[in-house]
Amino acid sequence: MQVTETKVPGSYVFTPRQITDVRGGFFESLRTDELERVVGHPFEVRQINYSVSRRNTLRGIHSVTSPPGQAKYVSCVRGAFRDFVVDLRVGSPTFGQYDSNVLDAESGRAVYVPEGVGHGFLTLTDDACICYVLSSTYVPGTQIDIDPLDPDLALPWGFTEPPLMSDKDRDAPSLAATLASGVLAPCAA
Repeated sequence: MQVTETKVPGSYVFTPRQITDVRGGFFESLRTDELERVVGHPFEVRQINYSVSRRNTLRGIHSVTSPPGQAKYVSCVRGAFRDFVVDLRVGSPTFGQYDSNVLDAESGRAVYVPEGVGHGFLTLTDDACICYVLSSTYVPGTQIDIDPLDPDLALPWGFTEPPLMSDKDRDAPSLAATLASGVLAPCAA
């Protein structure tokens, strides 16, 4: 597996080695031993979620307060999407900065999103299915939502028509308002 750190420290893109023959293909989507070697700490799977979305659906930017905190390993099961990670760790030298990658089912590429980093995506195909392998279970009231269209973030989503969004994402506060609210965690030393 090829591993590349993104512009957001602690976030990585994992590209599996594909094995193909006349029958089709095979690849390892997640190896926790390899993930743990790269990130330097255990990654215990606590929950796995899937979302299915129409083309041009924008979800995020989402994170979780600490505690409980939540790391994610995000991959594409069907279709394709433009994935974004945003550094939300207060005091991080890259606070507010982002990285973007296209994830698709064919390549098997996945992104590791560490605790304190926000995540969002824009689907590029109809019926896109995204898998999230999570380090913690859902805890009501711990969700952090940030306006994905915040002009201060200026994320290059690449849509050509208004995206499909939930009311929750459309009404989410800016990064500045979220920072002022005190819910963002400090950067771990």
